[in-house]
Amino acid sequence: MAINKNHEFEELDGVKCGIVEKNVLPGRVQFLKQLLEYNKFTVMVVPSPPPKAAPVAVVKPVEGEEALPVPPAPDTVPETFTVGVTDYTFNTINAIFGRLLHTTDGHVVTLAYWQQKESVSHDEIPYFEKNSG
Repeated sequence: MAINKNHEFEELDGVKCGIVEKNVLPGRVQFLKQLLEYNKFTVMVVPSPPPKAAPVAVVKPVEGEEALPVPPAPDTVPETFTVGVTDYTFNTINAIFGRLLHTTDGHVVTLAYWQQKESVSHDEIPYFEKNSG
């Protein structure tokens, strides 16, 4: 059981893992796997369990009208995955803000890079190391 929401761990394929992210789309899985393996983590990826189905709506016909069959809704839920690493002490928040992860070109992974808002990590000098004047 996790101490808090930021440090989750569970068994993935029988191996105790620190959870990196849940319900991840295939493109993000590839990004995370490449980044974490470069940083020497063993990555485990398993399909996420399907979401619980909502109850089917029952349509009652108006008096005198024939009931129309309601076709089943197409399965529009994309396939997602749970990504974990075998180091069950791994904590995403600590890894990013502790500047522990690096990109393949040697830069420190920033939050924007992790969230894939930037394609290149622009590691800045932390605020506590900047000269205040």
